[in-house]
Amino acid sequence: MTAESTTQPPSPQPHFVLAPPAAHGHVIPMVDLAGLLAAHGARASLVTTPLNATRLRGVADKAAREKLPLEIVELPFSPAVAGLPSDCQNADKLSEDAQLTPFLIAMRALDAPFEAYVRALERRPSCIISDWCNTWAAGVAWSLGIPRLFFHGPSCFYSLCDLNAVVHGLHEQIVADNEQETTYVVPRMPVRVTVTKGTAPGFFNFPGYEALRDEAIEAMLAADGVVVNTFRDLEAQFVACYEAALGKPVWTLGPLCLHNRDDEAMASTDQRAITAWLDKQATGSVVYVGFGSVLRKLPKHLFEVGHGLEDSGKPFLWVVKESELASSRPEMQEWLDEFMARTATRGLVVRGWAPQVAILSHRAVGGFVTHCGWNSLLEAIAHGVPVATWPHFADQFLNERLAVDVLGVGVPIGVTAPVSMLNEESLTVDRGDVARVVSVLMDGGGEEAEERRRKAKEYGEQARRAMAKRGSSYENVMRLIARFMQTGVEEH
Repeated sequence: MTAESTTQPPSPQPHFVLAPPAAHGHVIPMVDLAGLLAAHGARASLVTTPLNATRLRGVADKAAREKLPLEIVELPFSPAVAGLPSDCQNADKLSEDAQLTPFLIAMRALDAPFEAYVRALERRPSCIISDWCNTWAAGVAWSLGIPRLFFHGPSCFYSLCDLNAVVHGLHEQIVADNEQETTYVVPRMPVRVTVTKGTAPGFFNFPGYEALRDEAIEAMLAADGVVVNTFRDLEAQFVACYEAALGKPVWTLGPLCLHNRDDEAMASTDQRAITAWLDKQATGSVVYVGFGSVLRKLPKHLFEVGHGLEDSGKPFLWVVKESELASSRPEMQEWLDEFMARTATRGLVVRGWAPQVAILSHRAVGGFVTHCGWNSLLEAIAHGVPVATWPHFADQFLNERLAVDVLGVGVPIGVTAPVSMLNEESLTVDRGDVARVVSVLMDGGGEEAEERRRKAKEYGEQARRAMAKRGSSYENVMRLIARFMQTGVEEH
């Protein structure tokens, strides 16, 4: 036999189609995941709404320049079918909580254009990776017989709490009791975890969302596995327990933020100006303050945050969203201008979207006041930055418990109950709390503070090793691609 006759034809390039919800906190890590897969030779297509596709044009252009097999696919989307304005194509465009349910309903209408896109491909995808919330993508994968993984945005710690609460009836117990202050122990956890009705795991725990929650859980249990943005050394015991409880592979591929994300392609502010300001600050002296892309603070809360930062006496970089300013009266704009003038020698206020990874990776940043969204928390951990935790809703309270009680890299500001996602009304944190937690975070003396900084630095080093060649996350990416190398559905 000749060499030519024994040579097997090359396997087709595996093709992963990623389907995130239209919200920054979900889109960003899946964009990073798409880039990671493409960098390792797999084709990656991320489907999203027209507005998000426009926002991600820089990502697509960068991939084209680098000849990476990554594409951003725009799906037809009409929020008007749910009675929403035409520009409500991302969660950050919602102006009030009452719009959330119509927005989720409108998103479910993406199933038809998504199926049309998949059917029009020359070959069926090797795998669909859809967010836990996106049951519309799960339905298309099932109907076309395409393998599917679900992507869960939070930590494995949170995901294990959530799964155990579902499987072992904790949700039903909490609903039946209907007691706000009662403390419940999350079953079958390797460490003791307690929650209340308000801080219990679950993204659709509110009245009226039961059908969405049941659909998401059903889709989760029917998937072929899960992709999680974490790394083994950070959550080893929870990864192992989660995989055993789920009965499916758990692919830990993070921290995805370390995969060379182009922050300037996704930021609307001048990164060079921010970097220039940070360059002038002493190493580890600046506290960074940011509360994610969705949460909106009312003027009374912004006042307390600003005055607390001022009273702390520490250098700070504070992100204030345009949506927070747009909804406020002229007095708020005037106050912010005056505040910026008073604190100009040691503070910087960024209006709009900030390049968070670039900020956290800067040598001048020594602490982060965060809402405990998993992306933000993991970005801090990946860069060795300790955190002050100020959770607001959803997974954030359990992420706080992981950071403070398990990993030992966080200082809690002291909130115990959730608030509204848009325009939170309750005021449980004042300027004194902000000043106190910033002071403890940035220059708290003693062994506890030193241990917090040491652990943060150690986890940052472990994160970089996980993503480097032969690291645990690097090897998991290679195994994931190899797993789906041979599973592409034949041409149709």
